[in-house]
Amino acid sequence: QVRLVESGGGLVQTGGSLRLSCAASGFAHYHTITWFRQAPGKEREAVSCLTSGDYTTFYADSVKDRFTVGRDDAEGTVYLQMNSLQPEDTAVYFCASVFGSVYKTVWFLPNIYDYWGEGTQVTVSA
Repeated sequence: QVRLVESGGGLVQTGGSLRLSCAASGFAHYHTITWFRQAPGKEREAVSCLTSGDYTTFYADSVKDRFTVGRDDAEGTVYLQMNSLQPEDTAVYFCASVFGSVYKTVWFLPNIYDYWGEGTQVTVSA
């Protein structure tokens, strides 16, 4: 069983930065970790992915060049560094995982992930 816990959310002004962390336990070292977000009244959307094994990264077009996903081996977490935040980035951010790697054609599909965290709120004020 894999348990995921997100942290690092909060309130930030437009143009500011936040760093989210996803702490994973239970063999998550062999899992792909993907960040999703869901704004009120909207579908859950994939934001960024870090695959297991070769640590390939994928990004949604809306966050490319602003967000960076990576591993913090010292903390044993997967982080999402978010820069140049905009009000439209306001959402609950979730990390999700699945055993093994994923292809670029499917990384953004919520239904391929087996484990989910509870989420952390990110609010960007105008």
